[in-house]
Amino acid sequence: MYKIAASLVLLSIVAASWAYTDCGSEVGTISDVEVSDCVEGKRCILKRNTNVTLKIIFTPKGDSDTLKAVVHGEILGVPMPFDLPNPDGCKDSGVTCPLKAGQTYTYINALPISPHYPRVTVDVKWELQLSNDEDAACAKIPAKIA
Repeated sequence: MYKIAASLVLLSIVAASWAYTDCGSEVGTISDVEVSDCVEGKRCILKRNTNVTLKIIFTPKGDSDTLKAVVHGEILGVPMPFDLPNPDGCKDSGVTCPLKAGQTYTYINALPISPHYPRVTVDVKWELQLSNDEDAACAKIPAKIA
């Protein structure tokens, strides 16, 4: 019985060890963040020349006609913008605008990892901004480009 309990605790630590941090969701709350192929280790491994799928479940505190995704990679505290093919959070992301306060939404988007990106340790900061440019969701995900 002890071994089973210890195994479950260890498994939960491994599964949660890459966990995101809320980096300033000003006008919303995050329920969950999932990153494809990110299941173990302290950092998500982002393989160059692939796409990573990100899912953020969030609830805005205010209404909004728009939702914009803004993504940065922070290397040694310096933000470097990631270009998203689709920064419009109301288009092809699973979210339909206008957004209503208190309703939970599931946002899904892909981040292309360019083959030209350097192999570095990076914190990915993914913001979902309402029409007033305030963050309904801001998730920081520890990662490494490999």
